[in-house]
Amino acid sequence: MRWLIRGARSRTGMPMRRGLAQELMDASRGEGTAVRRREELHRMAEANRAFVHYRR
Repeated sequence: MRWLIRGARSRTGMPMRRGLAQELMDASRGEGTAVRRREELHRMAEANRAFVHYRR
């Protein structure tokens, strides 16, 4: 939810409700800021998976 709101706020030049609607539509198509952020987070988690047992 935070990523959707941040994505909507980053869309300058349009009202918040339109930006949020556009971000939701993009997310439903697998595009947009929120989806890119999610994919980036999953890539980082996958990359760090090998180091999880070195925590302590």
